[in-house]
Amino acid sequence: MSASSVALLGNPNTGKTTLFNRLCGTRAKTSNFPGTTTAMRLGRCDVGTHALSVMDLPGIYSLDGPTPESALVRDVLRGPVAERPDSVVVIVDAANLARNMVLVGEVLACDEPVIVALNMVDLASRRGQQLDLETLSRRIGAPVIPLVASRGTGLDALRAALVTQADSPSRIRPSDLPSAGASIEAFSAWADAVLAEAAPDTDATSQADVRTERLDRVLTHPVTGTLVFIGVMGALFWTLFALATIPMDLIEVTFAALGTSVTAVVPEGPVRDLLIDGVIGGIAGTVVFLPQICLLFFLISLLEDTGYLARAAFVNDRIFRRFGLPGHAFVPLLTSHACALPGIMSTRLIPNRRDRLATILVAPFMSCSARLPVYVLLTTLLFADQPGLAGLAFAGCYVLGSAAAFFSAWLFSRTGLKGQPQPMVLELPTYKRPSLHNALLTARDQGLAFLQTAGTVIVAICIVMWWLSAYPKVDAPADVRALRADAESMALVDPDRAEALHAEADLLMTKAGQAGSYAGRMGQVIQPVFAPLGYDWQLTVGVLTSFLAREVFVSTMSVLVGGGAEAEPDEGVLDRIRSMTRDDGALVFTRATAASALVFFVLAMQCLPTLAVTRKETGRLKYAGIQLAYMSGLAYVAALIVFQGLRAMGVS
Repeated sequence: MSASSVALLGNPNTGKTTLFNRLCGTRAKTSNFPGTTTAMRLGRCDVGTHALSVMDLPGIYSLDGPTPESALVRDVLRGPVAERPDSVVVIVDAANLARNMVLVGEVLACDEPVIVALNMVDLASRRGQQLDLETLSRRIGAPVIPLVASRGTGLDALRAALVTQADSPSRIRPSDLPSAGASIEAFSAWADAVLAEAAPDTDATSQADVRTERLDRVLTHPVTGTLVFIGVMGALFWTLFALATIPMDLIEVTFAALGTSVTAVVPEGPVRDLLIDGVIGGIAGTVVFLPQICLLFFLISLLEDTGYLARAAFVNDRIFRRFGLPGHAFVPLLTSHACALPGIMSTRLIPNRRDRLATILVAPFMSCSARLPVYVLLTTLLFADQPGLAGLAFAGCYVLGSAAAFFSAWLFSRTGLKGQPQPMVLELPTYKRPSLHNALLTARDQGLAFLQTAGTVIVAICIVMWWLSAYPKVDAPADVRALRADAESMALVDPDRAEALHAEADLLMTKAGQAGSYAGRMGQVIQPVFAPLGYDWQLTVGVLTSFLAREVFVSTMSVLVGGGAEAEPDEGVLDRIRSMTRDDGALVFTRATAASALVFFVLAMQCLPTLAVTRKETGRLKYAGIQLAYMSGLAYVAALIVFQGLRAMGVS
C-alpha cells in the first residue's frame, strides 16, 4: 500500500474540520505541533491501495498574517522540502469566494501540489452564485472539487483527486500569480481577476443573503444581541446541568460500587485504603467531570457550526476589550462558571496567544459549581437565621469573582501581558445547519484530551493528598479508648447505645487522626500565617486540604467537628460547625472569620487539577505558578482587609 501526506488548509469557518472528520472519522487523534501548544489533528484516510496521512492545519486568513497559527502554517508549507506535505487541500467557502481565493493564491505561490475543495456549494447556489468550475480550475492550475462536507457530498471525487495527485503530483503555476511573500493587495487583485473570468455574472463582494442580514441586525445589535446571547448561554448551561446530571450520577454510583467490591475482596489495611481513597477516589473525582466536558464541547461545536458564536463574540468584544480581554473570551469565562477545567480548555477558540494567556489566568476567578457547597456553608454561618442577607452574600460571591477576573485582566494588560487584545477582524460566517457528526467527534476528542492531559496528574495529586491526610497513624486518645470500653461493656445490655458509642468513638478517632496526620501537623505549623485572617489550626487544615479541590473544605470541617464527610452538611452538622471551638474555647467561626473565609474562597486558587490543565494548555509551568501565587495572594490580602476591617468596626 502506497502512502502520502495531505495537509488541509483554509480560512476559519470554511468547514475544514468537518471535512477532516468526514475523511478520517474515528481514525484521528489530537496532539500539539512540535515545539508549540497549538493543537493539530492527524488522521488516516484509506483510498483503495493508497494510505493518506491527513493533517488538519489551523484556520488562517493569510499565510503572512501576524498570528502564531499563520507562522505555523508557513513553517509547514515553506519548511524543508523533505518535511512538506505531498499535497495541500485548500478548503474554500463557495459563498465567500473573494476572501477565500486570496489564501488559495498564497498557497499556490508556495509551488506545492494543490487541490481546491469548494465547500458549501449548496449555500452558494441558494444565493444565486454562478461559477464555471472548469474555467476556475484552468485559471488557478489546480483541480476544483465541489463539496457539501457536512453531508458528505463530493467526498468520493475528492478522494479520487487525492489519489491522482499522490500518483502524479501536479504543479501548474498560473502565469499571472504573484510571487510568494508579495503584498496581500497583489493576491487580492489576482483573486478578483480570476473570479471576473470564472464567475463573470456574479459580484462576489456584494452578494447579500436577505435572511442573513435580517438575523445579523438582531444578533449583532448592542441591545438585542446581548439579550439573545444571555438567552442562548442560559439555555446552554441549563442543558449542561440538566443532561449531565444523569451520567455523572451513574459514574459516582459505578465507582461507589467498585469501592464496595474492593472492600469485600482486599483485606483491611493500608493497601485497601490506598485503592479506595487514593486510586479509585482520585479516578472518580476526575471522570465525574467527563459528561459535562463532552456535552459542553458538543453544544459549543453545534453553535460554532451554525455561525452564531462569531456573532456572540462580536457583541461581547465591545465590553471585554475595555478590560484587556478579547470577545472570544466570553465562552471560556461563562464555561468556567460550571468548571474551570473545560473553561480553560475552550480558550483554544481564541486565536491570539496573548489573549489566550490572559483568559486562562483569570478564568478560575469565575465561581464554579465546586464552590457552591462552600458558599452555602459560609453564608449560612455568616448570617444565621437571616436568609435574605445570606442570599445577597451568596450572589455577591459571583459578583466579586467576576469583578476580580476583569480587574486582573486589566492589570495584566498593563504589566506581565502588556498590550491590548487583538481586534476581532473577521468576516461573519454564513448561517448553516450544524453537523451532528462533527459535534460528536469533537466531544469525543475533547473528552479524551481531558482524560489524557489532566487525568494522570489529578490521580497522582489525590494519592499524595490521601497519604498526607492518612499518615502517620496516631494512637487512640484517652476519650476514644474510654468510649470504646463503655461500648464493649454495654454490648449485651443495650446494643443500640453501644453502637452509638462506637460511632462517636470512630468520629473522634477520625478527628484525632486528621489532627495528627501530616496535613494536620502542617496546619498547626502554618496556622500563624493565617492567624491575621482569624483562622485557627482547624480552619487552616480546611484551607490547606481545599487546595486539592474547593469542595473538600466542607468534608474536612465536617470530619474535624465530628459530623462525617458529607459533601453538603445537614442542619445537625451545620450546628456543630457553628459551635466549633478553638483550643482556648472561643468560637472558630465568628462573623468576622466567616466573612474572611468566604472572601478567601471566592478569590483563591484552590484547585490543583485546574493548575495542571493551565500548565498543559499554556505549555509552561510558570503560568500555573503565576496563577497560584497571584490568586492566593489576592485572596489573602482581601481576606485580611475584611477580617481586620470588621474587627476594627467592632464586629467579632
